[in-house]
Amino acid sequence: MSADSPGSGNQSACAIDLDFTHTFLPVVFVVVFVVGLVANACGLRSVCSRWRKLGDVSIFILNLGIADLLYVSTLPFLVSYYALGSRWMFGETFCKVTRFCFNLNLYGSIGFLTCISIYRYLGIVHPMKVKGKINSRLSVVVSALVWALVIVQISPDMFFNKTAPNSSDSCYDTTADGLAAAYLPYSLGWTFTGFVVPLAIIILCYGHIAYVLTANGSINVLLKQRCLKLVVVVTVLFSICFIPFHVLRNLNLQTRIAKLRGECHHSFDDIYFAYQISRGLACTNSAINPLIYLVGNDDFLLRLHRLGREARRTLARCAGAAAYRRAHEMDSMGVA
Repeated sequence: MSADSPGSGNQSACAIDLDFTHTFLPVVFVVVFVVGLVANACGLRSVCSRWRKLGDVSIFILNLGIADLLYVSTLPFLVSYYALGSRWMFGETFCKVTRFCFNLNLYGSIGFLTCISIYRYLGIVHPMKVKGKINSRLSVVVSALVWALVIVQISPDMFFNKTAPNSSDSCYDTTADGLAAAYLPYSLGWTFTGFVVPLAIIILCYGHIAYVLTANGSINVLLKQRCLKLVVVVTVLFSICFIPFHVLRNLNLQTRIAKLRGECHHSFDDIYFAYQISRGLACTNSAINPLIYLVGNDDFLLRLHRLGREARRTLARCAGAAAYRRAHEMDSMGVA
């Protein structure tokens, strides 16, 4: 059974209740649309205003923001689809475009996060070897290669049906049940090239960076803090957005194939619901990515620290004033 369609025929005994999907995903998409739109617009503005301070990495961050805005612009259509009980009203072509934008954003994000990690690695571990070699022109070329590789990986998805036979109402995130067996090998290969390989590169880069920063006490403390912030953000992105989605997408495809063979297990329901949650989490990467803009943005962090300090002082003054009024009222009651 597709993640978006009810069971039929001999699958009716193993049908899945889609109410959770129709409630959970629209709420997540609305939140991500609002937060992602505002955060990425503000983030891109910050990148453009601090272009020279950010260096060559700014080109990757700019591309990351463009990918996010492209995807969040499709979310209102997906909100409509799931809120209406999986009824797609915008045609199969636009359905494929919408799913294409999600994949473009997801794997573009992974690609540009990998590029940022490699640049950080080269700048910290091999600063003399790359001095004068890494420039804006190289970053533009690398960005174009990332887009090209991502498009090559996700383009085959456009050739799989996104609607059920004899129906134009559906807009599946993967493909129809009849093509699930053919889609699974593609999904596994896509997971390896688009996710596992970049994840391995990022782990190696940050592992070596951590070793160098720990072993070399002469490295600037601010640089260490910036690298730590980046490691935390990337770890959150991969742990929350990317790892669960890729694992559960392939598991869900396997359960759909098993159902077509007449198999039915209670675990299939658990996998389906977990997959829907992972889809929502994968979507949130468009709202979390703007944190990358803040890494190394000392001006913003300083303003945030000042606002926090002023807020604490204001609360302290309010609490003191309230305590004084209570004490004064108690004294007045005592006198009376």
